[in-house]
Amino acid sequence: MDEDRKPKILIIEDEAVFRLIYRGVLESHNYKVFEADTGMAGLDLAKTERPDMILLDLILPDISGYEVLKKIKAHDLTCTIPVIVFSVMGTEENIEKAKELGADYYRVKGANSPSDILKEIERIIGA
Repeated sequence: MDEDRKPKILIIEDEAVFRLIYRGVLESHNYKVFEADTGMAGLDLAKTERPDMILLDLILPDISGYEVLKKIKAHDLTCTIPVIVFSVMGTEENIEKAKELGADYYRVKGANSPSDILKEIERIIGA
């Protein structure tokens, strides 16, 4: 598949092991993957790369994932990009807050495998 035609996924996650796992699964299914290990780097990549989907962790070293989500949904270039929040914080309160801020989907790490997330991505963006 032509590199320019591959659907683009942005992973905003500070844990290198999660980025590595998800990158491997996504690239093996013909996705072009971009990674950011901080919220601000993720916001920059979202604006410059205009991914087809964003996987967003809530616990980041610089600003919270909630703040990243709020900024993504408020910016003209990124407001229509679907966002899956994937976090270890799986309380009803966390899920509700993320959805109120514009998360399209919320998945709890540990309760969802990378292949579950892949199926969700394929369902959402139709790749």
